[in-house]
Amino acid sequence: MNSVSLFRRLVFAAAAVATVAVSAQGLDPALQAKLDAKAKEVAGWAADPVLVEAARKQNAAPPADYAAMTKEKWKGLTVLDPLVRGLAKNPVGAFLKTKQGDLLTEAFASDAKGAKLGFIAKTSNWSHAGAPKHEVPMTGKVWFGAVEVDESTGKQQIQLAVPILDGGKPIGSLVVGVSIAGLKS
Repeated sequence: MNSVSLFRRLVFAAAAVATVAVSAQGLDPALQAKLDAKAKEVAGWAADPVLVEAARKQNAAPPADYAAMTKEKWKGLTVLDPLVRGLAKNPVGAFLKTKQGDLLTEAFASDAKGAKLGFIAKTSNWSHAGAPKHEVPMTGKVWFGAVEVDESTGKQQIQLAVPILDGGKPIGSLVVGVSIAGLKS
């Protein structure tokens, strides 16, 4: 088998896998088209200087208290905790809040290691390092999750994640939850 033939088979196999993944999400083609359009819009948000500069700065010098944060400690913090309030009210959180609408159920940005840069509302987890929603964008690709009821919002949604790029290199991720009801309307 020559390399062109092998390449064609690999492309066909990848296309078949992608089709299965979309079917597994339970989205019909019209909803998938709307979700694809939203992903392109979100990629534009990830290129905003507010997110790029925050990721660049935090990657270079993470806050000292971030190293000690664990999933358990994070779950124990209330929305009134200074750290949580700070992430919701900092420039990244403020920027993401300007993007809220009928389609958006949640939004959060993370640095290269998965620690939060900012969010609309407190997330279920402190870090998404090791999870596809962070790791796939860190390869420069867009990630789509499955239809789910989000633990932090209680709404049926699908998450999508895009890389925060600096000179074409991924330096963080931006995850948004997209309302299934909003996609259908």
